[in-house]
Amino acid sequence: QVQLVESGGGLVQAGGSLGLSCAASGRYAMGWFRRAPGKERESVAAISWSGGRTYYADSVKGRFTISRDNAKNTVALQMNSLKPEDTAVYSCAAKTGEYYSGSVYSGPREYDYWGQGTQVTVSS
Repeated sequence: QVQLVESGGGLVQAGGSLGLSCAASGRYAMGWFRRAPGKERESVAAISWSGGRTYYADSVKGRFTISRDNAKNTVALQMNSLKPEDTAVYSCAAKTGEYYSGSVYSGPREYDYWGQGTQVTVSS
């Protein structure tokens, strides 16, 4: 059973920064997703098992950075220049099974396990 525990999040003013962390029970290709009230879940960022490739949604490019610490099995999402439209519940997800270690997976259907989610609220 894969376990994912998120930390971070909270309330920040527009233009501010927040960092999220996801601790996994193993090493996997990982992704961050978010769901705002009344909206569908959307991809935010993803990182390959190797850490060599990343993906960012257009809406967060240049503002968010995903990284991983393979020694600790953690994946971080640094969010800068936050906007009110970034307000959502953010969840990390892990892809299990067999796949190429250098590939990055951006779609939510690619992932098998999900964290409980953490709220990020950006005030204007």
